[in-house]
Amino acid sequence: MNVDLTVADELLNALVSQHKVPGLSITVMKNRKVLLQKGYGYANIETKSPVDPLKTIFRIASASKPIAATALALMVEENTLDLDTSFYRYVPYYPQKSYDFTIRQLAGHTAGIRGYKGKEYALNKAFGIKEGIEIFKDDDLLFIPGSDYLYTSYDWVLVSLAMQEKSSIPFSDYVEQSVLKPLGLFDTNPELPDDKDKNRATFYTKKFSGFVKAVPVNNQYKLAGGGYLSTTVDLAKFGQAYLDKKIAKEAVINQFITTQKIGDIPTYYGLGWQTSLDNKGRPYFGHVGNGVGGYSNFFIYPQQNIVIALLINCTDPKVQSELDSINEVLLSTEMIS
Repeated sequence: MNVDLTVADELLNALVSQHKVPGLSITVMKNRKVLLQKGYGYANIETKSPVDPLKTIFRIASASKPIAATALALMVEENTLDLDTSFYRYVPYYPQKSYDFTIRQLAGHTAGIRGYKGKEYALNKAFGIKEGIEIFKDDDLLFIPGSDYLYTSYDWVLVSLAMQEKSSIPFSDYVEQSVLKPLGLFDTNPELPDDKDKNRATFYTKKFSGFVKAVPVNNQYKLAGGGYLSTTVDLAKFGQAYLDKKIAKEAVINQFITTQKIGDIPTYYGLGWQTSLDNKGRPYFGHVGNGVGGYSNFFIYPQQNIVIALLINCTDPKVQSELDSINEVLLSTEMIS
């Protein structure tokens, strides 16, 4: 194993041995080749079932947004949906607010829609996308659209609803037909409450006493913002498709992976994609995800031609600083030269 990979491997092992995470999977690709693909810890602590990087399925939380954004980009390329058209053109029954807002503003989190309140983060109700807007549809906008930035998965509930109304088929079906199947992402699917897939990890929350099973949640209504399951293999394959420019025309994709701005100030968020520079000035796009029972890092570095996909079966385990250090090792000059 390359010396830098050995260091990364030791750091990843330490997350498990120090009881910081129950289990994790990682797939790293460089120039279309797998550099590191390994499971650490347990998919199920009780049965001591190990994480298999090829098979273990995790909640990917907000790493779902780039998948939804890809489907949206294809709708834009086909002129099926216009980013700068009012949301109300597609969803006229949504309660009128003091100001209009567009699909672009929703996708970039500048529309003024509020975030979670109270126990909404861990909602366990069988809402579809259309029913899910009942949670927040009667609340006022928090600011004039386009004047500020507020990250909220509710923006993507509305984006997915507009896509569903325009396509006249369920959002999940559109994503499957336009993104998942064409890219061969066969282990990436919406989470169903009664799913008994033997490869699905058990989802945990970290307590002072150790890891306990996460509370039940139903993420169907916010599928676009955080409801998909996947493997690191599929996420890495998805990222590679972007590096290979297999998604849509560059002019369309660039709108999604370029930071939005409030005036002259960048938000470091495109449309469904976090897009920024790391601490060494290297440009990347991707997404960090945190949901009940799942945590994700998904990064694409176009200049280095590298994709990093890492999934953990635990609600925010507070290890992002450690993951950043591991990513730095993976992106080191010695390794990628």
